[in-house]
This record gives sequence, structure tokens and C-alpha cells, in this order.
Amino acid sequence: MTHTVQIWVDADACPGVIKEILFKASKRTRVTMTLVANHAMPIPRIKWITLVQVPSGFDVADNEIVKRANPGDLVITGDIPLASEVIDKGAHALNPRGEFYTTENIKQRLNMRDFMDTLRSSGINTGGQASLSQNDRREFANQLDRFLQKWAKPAASSGE
Repeated sequence: MTHTVQIWVDADACPGVIKEILFKASKRTRVTMTLVANHAMPIPRIKWITLVQVPSGFDVADNEIVKRANPGDLVITGDIPLASEVIDKGAHALNPRGEFYTTENIKQRLNMRDFMDTLRSSGINTGGQASLSQNDRREFANQLDRFLQKWAKPAASSGE
């Protein structure tokens, strides 16, 4: 039996515009998508989109995604340690700016993240990440579409 690819969303930190792109893609392709968050949030009433609400706490949602993700699944996250863990399990990780984390680039990303944390903890203002641009949204949508065309097989259809 082959595994049907699922999309897992680190929903607490996922920008609303990215969730909307994901909802449209899931509806169009009928790919199962699960949002994991520590608070309730509205999701479309589409049978292959679900929300798993976990208790609040440090990395509780991340740990749930790592536990549930299977090799070949797609995880949407900007969280580099979470991306690293799911990649180690054989899943794919895409950030909201449309960049895939890979076995080739994740260690460098973890090192840079740790370096920036060290700078911030010593009182250095490192600024923040720029807000999501129109180009970022377009790149995310394009990468998601390419992934789904290559890997996704629709969930069984019997209405929405």
C-alpha cells in the first residue's frame, strides 16, 4: 500500500494569507491537510481539512506534527528546528516564503538561527524578519503547486 501525501501546517505561526493559499490548494487537489495549533481557529468546512488543537506549551504543536508526519508528507513551517525534525523523518518542509528546507540546507539554517539567538541574548538588536511580500506569497503558491503536482494523490472524493 502506498502512502497518500498529507499536508501538516504549523498553524499557530502560519500567516493567514498562507493558510488561504493552502485552503484553496487542498480544496482544488483534495489533498488531506491538518492544521495543528494550540488554540481554536476557523477552517473551511471541507472534509479533507481538519484542525488538531493541542494544549498550550513550548513545542507542543511541533511535537504533535513530528509524531504524526510520515515520510513524503509536506510540513508548512517557518520553525527551523521543526523543519529539521520532519526532514529527518523523510518528510518535506516548506516555509511561508516558498523556500524548501532540505537535508542540504537545514544544518546551516540551524547554525544561523543559533548564532542569531546568541546575538539577541547578548543584547544586540538583530532586527526582525521582513513581512511577507507579494513575491513571497507567489513563490509559496508556486512551490506548493509544484510539490502537489509531483507528489500528491487526491483523497477519495464523495463530496465536500
